[in-house]
Amino acid sequence: MATIVRTVAYLGLEARAVEVQVQLIPGLPAFNVVGLGDKAVGESRERVRGAIAALGLALPPKRIAVNLSPADLPKEGSHFDLPIALALLGAMGVVDVETLAGYVVVGELGLDARIAPSPGVLLAALHAGQAELGLVCPAAQGSEAAWAGSVEVVAAPDLLALINHFKGHGLLAAPRPGDVEAGAPGPDLRQVRGQETAKRALEIAAAGSHNLLMCGPPGAGKSLMAACLPGILPPLEAAEALEVSMVQSVAGMLANGRLTRTRPFRAPHHSASMAALTGGGLKVRPGEVSLAHLGVLFLDELPEFNRAVLDSLRQPLETGTVSVARANAHVTFPARVQLIAAMNPCRCGHLGDASLACARAPRCAADYQSKVSGPLLDRIDLHVDVAAVSAADLILPPPAEGSAEVAARVAAARGVQTRRYAGEAARTNAEAEGPLLDRWSTPDGAGRALLAQAADAMRLTARGYTRILRVARTIADLGGAEQVGRVHVAEALSYRRRPPVS
Repeated sequence: MATIVRTVAYLGLEARAVEVQVQLIPGLPAFNVVGLGDKAVGESRERVRGAIAALGLALPPKRIAVNLSPADLPKEGSHFDLPIALALLGAMGVVDVETLAGYVVVGELGLDARIAPSPGVLLAALHAGQAELGLVCPAAQGSEAAWAGSVEVVAAPDLLALINHFKGHGLLAAPRPGDVEAGAPGPDLRQVRGQETAKRALEIAAAGSHNLLMCGPPGAGKSLMAACLPGILPPLEAAEALEVSMVQSVAGMLANGRLTRTRPFRAPHHSASMAALTGGGLKVRPGEVSLAHLGVLFLDELPEFNRAVLDSLRQPLETGTVSVARANAHVTFPARVQLIAAMNPCRCGHLGDASLACARAPRCAADYQSKVSGPLLDRIDLHVDVAAVSAADLILPPPAEGSAEVAARVAAARGVQTRRYAGEAARTNAEAEGPLLDRWSTPDGAGRALLAQAADAMRLTARGYTRILRVARTIADLGGAEQVGRVHVAEALSYRRRPPVS
């Protein structure tokens, strides 16, 4: 009769139940693992063999058959080591099989029987809680698993300690949830001289979680303002922090079970591949757009990214998820991000300055800006031109208003949106659509007239029309207005994309 131990396989942020079935069969000694595992799963035989030998035990002189069920589910990673070892020890009579039946087991084994960390422990803990089971995991990830709530977590440093725990000889202490970090402070908006229009656009973007594109010459402060954005965004709610931590857990980035209330800020280099940005690879992992979930994805030097890579963001920006298709599985990761992008107006960066612009201006600007597709630009709510900073701006004293003052206004506007969308799918104005958008973002008579006139003159798409409504709603929230008015629509229109230079 086969010995069974429960574990999980990860598909995106979903933990699928897997049974590790071990049977000792009379015959020539062999150790086989079947069940559609990857190379890391196949190599677990040697790690399990070495770990059991480190305990002073010898494998039985029989055929050891290990089946990972269901057999048609792809299985990746080294976290199958520990469940295979426990199932084998159960078949050998070293560990009580009935005790193992009450746990989900994950963990990588070393040849010296130490239990090493493996990605995805938080997902396994949440899965165990839903199945009303306990969790066995590495000691280094016990504080991470403890965030799952009322789940019995057995966090063991090595295989011997785990066996002793199950035998009642040396009980392991229950781990406590890891610390909640405040996050390292970033730059303050007081460091930005001038650029009042751009700072206003940044405040609107933060208040409504809108996408923003800043276009201006080198050294104008675009990257600095983008780096200031996390400092004015409200901290993650408890449920949001758990969502972000689930992505970090499956990516193996959740160190010592420490959660953070600071929103993610990811700034990939423009040489990033499509798999790096949207997810994928040989072993499907979340990309930058998912690692920035509920936070900021900053793309500096936007036209320098490969065009196909940029266009792969169009679907995630619209739906808030990214799907990676494979022949044997479809993996979906969350990707509700706020896109902040920066670019120069042309390759030389000095369009409009006759003393610095290249000889091909303004033709070089049209060629450079055309590297970013129109459909992607249409998904960006706020387009702002950032002027060069003059010497007169630099010698002025720092502005009286910094990140703390702006963050207070942003928090107040986000609070209004939280109350407005309570019980709805949307969290911020940027996510409102359909009846929800019609109910809360429809302008008054003067505002509707202006918007209708602008839609015809600017040849707005349906997407552009709704995004102006969302931005206008955020501007009204910052101003404390109940209804969207003409002045809010006018300001929202001023940030809409302008035709490229020709």
